[in-house]
Amino acid sequence: MAQARIVFHLPQRHLLDWLDVRYLKLFARIDEVFAPLGAEIVTRDRRDGPFRGGETCAYDDGDLHIIDTGRAKGPGVLNASIAYLPPFWHLDPAGMQAESSIGGRHFDPTQIPHKPAAAFFERMRARYTNARKSRRGQDAAVTEFPRGCLSVFLQGTQPQDNGLAYCAPLEMLVAVAKGAGGRTVLAKPHPLSLETDAQVINEVIEMGLPVTATTANVNDMIAASVATISVNSACALEGFLQRKPAILFGPSDFHHFAETVRNPDDFPAALTRALTRPSGGYAQFLHWYFARQCLNVTGQDFAAKTAAIFADAGFPPERLGLPLA
Repeated sequence: MAQARIVFHLPQRHLLDWLDVRYLKLFARIDEVFAPLGAEIVTRDRRDGPFRGGETCAYDDGDLHIIDTGRAKGPGVLNASIAYLPPFWHLDPAGMQAESSIGGRHFDPTQIPHKPAAAFFERMRARYTNARKSRRGQDAAVTEFPRGCLSVFLQGTQPQDNGLAYCAPLEMLVAVAKGAGGRTVLAKPHPLSLETDAQVINEVIEMGLPVTATTANVNDMIAASVATISVNSACALEGFLQRKPAILFGPSDFHHFAETVRNPDDFPAALTRALTRPSGGYAQFLHWYFARQCLNVTGQDFAAKTAAIFADAGFPPERLGLPLA
């Protein structure tokens, strides 16, 4: 049998500089670890394949195809994406982020030892919360909000366009504003969808509903809030770092520790559940999700975990021309 290649499907604009692009770090790490061992790695423009396409046999050609932000399912393909917060990644046959296979796995907090979970939690807080950082750039200025807010993080139309939202952004924000129970509702547009999301926020304000538009640092918003609300935003996980519950208006692969709203009318009940749930467990869940289910591109176990994912996809070391472990 001929040696299978590892084929990276990357954005066309980064076919020449992908080794130096932060959000493609997983690909650089795979190249760094496996190419010296004998893996043959090639790159392609991801537009040349049905990377948005669901079930497909288009990649079943004997090679292992890894697709940046892919949504393809079928033999010979894995989908890659930052798992909300670097340095963690998805490398998954089912999809990435909301569609990753983590959503179908069972979370049992009793199986997560407290000491390593607490240490991991504090490292993540130091990296994000205490440093006032996020996955994307944030306002350095400190913004004060009244305590007891609800923070809504919009995500443009992409979740709905991809069938990963249970309602439109406007419906979500209206439901939150009407069901807030007198709490201040903060609404932040997504940095990649500023104009579209600002229009949604303005429309809700023009309806006479009490919503406060803001572009403040997400950590300041979360600190003042009793819950985060989104379709399936990374801000929900950042909220967990401040022990704030999440309410989601779409499917997600971290639904195990959040309230999910499938009908906007159900928001008040979801809010009540979120605010009355036990206050603990955040460290255990984040450790389970990130450290156990995702790939850490800086971790000592990166090579072993990645090789195991390759093998599960039908590409054990010998098929890729790699030495056996």
